Amino acid sequence: MLLSKVDITTILRYNSLVMREPILRMLQQKEHVSGETLAHSLSISRTAVWKHVNILRRMGYEINSSPHFGYSFIKSPDLLFPDEINCGLSTSFMGKRILYSTEVTSTQDVAGKAARRGEEEGTIAIAEKQSRGRGRKGRHWISPIHSGIYLSVILRPSLRPDRALQLPLIAGVAVIRAIKATTKIVPTLKWPNDIMVNGKKAGGILAEISSDTDEIHYIVLGIGLNVNVLKSHFPSPLQETVTSLMDISGHHVSRVRLVRCLLSELESIYLEFLTSGFDSIRKEWLSSNNTINSEIKAVSGPETIEGKAIDIDKDGFLLVKEPNGHITKIISGDVLPPTKKQERIP
Repeated sequence: MLLSKVDITTILRYNSLVMREPILRMLQQKEHVSGETLAHSLSISRTAVWKHVNILRRMGYEINSSPHFGYSFIKSPDLLFPDEINCGLSTSFMGKRILYSTEVTSTQDVAGKAARRGEEEGTIAIAEKQSRGRGRKGRHWISPIHSGIYLSVILRPSLRPDRALQLPLIAGVAVIRAIKATTKIVPTLKWPNDIMVNGKKAGGILAEISSDTDEIHYIVLGIGLNVNVLKSHFPSPLQETVTSLMDISGHHVSRVRLVRCLLSELESIYLEFLTSGFDSIRKEWLSSNNTINSEIKAVSGPETIEGKAIDIDKDGFLLVKEPNGHITKIISGDVLPPTKKQERIP
């Protein structure tokens, strides 16, 4: 049985400072490791080794033991422990500091507080569950425990504040790359921030910005993905419009592996954006989107525009050609199916 929220938090604080990580890494590197070898390598007693191994077992790691062969590592729990994510993570700054929680209101709240107290760029807040996860416009993001990826990353780019509007688009491309690299699923992007699979929503991106007129203080970029979420976790009205990677693939998807890949892709595309601009990323976004060339209804506040989505411009804004031929730029809003069948717009 996995630990309670209180127990696991206590163990993470204590044991990560002592022996949990080196014991785990030694067990993962060899088929069998004796308690004597572990004790000698780490300068602790065999009894201490046994206690630490039992803590790892209580955390969900499967570790066998034999009087003749010692300990053998079987498998990890698919829990988003910082040590699990960092093992094999090849980034230079993205995810090098991880604020892990079993449950939070929202990772956006955790990362926002961390950003205000000066945490460095690339720090992420990640949780197994959110009690009040949120999407754009304050909408609720359903976040069942041990089922999805709920993370927020602190960014501190030297950009004009208006260019920050492109970040959800580039993050969407990073998510698409990561899903393709770790599964056989080929998602699409719906403007401005939705990750879609087979026409259903599997994820979303939220950017919250602190800035002056001409300077960004920080951006908290939130990513939510339905990875191993069961259909029954969603309210009935949503079950026909949302999906999860497990639902599409038919099998469990490793969240740890996906997070590692996502952080790598996010760092790569973020650095590309800072050095080379949005243009090449815009082309990749266009190649993966399901919005352009579709008849849509764009709802932005009290205004509703219907027409054909024809492009996103250099700033990432959606261009919609109305039936009268007028092209309207949509800066933010929701893209929905048109309310009525329209005459095809050339």
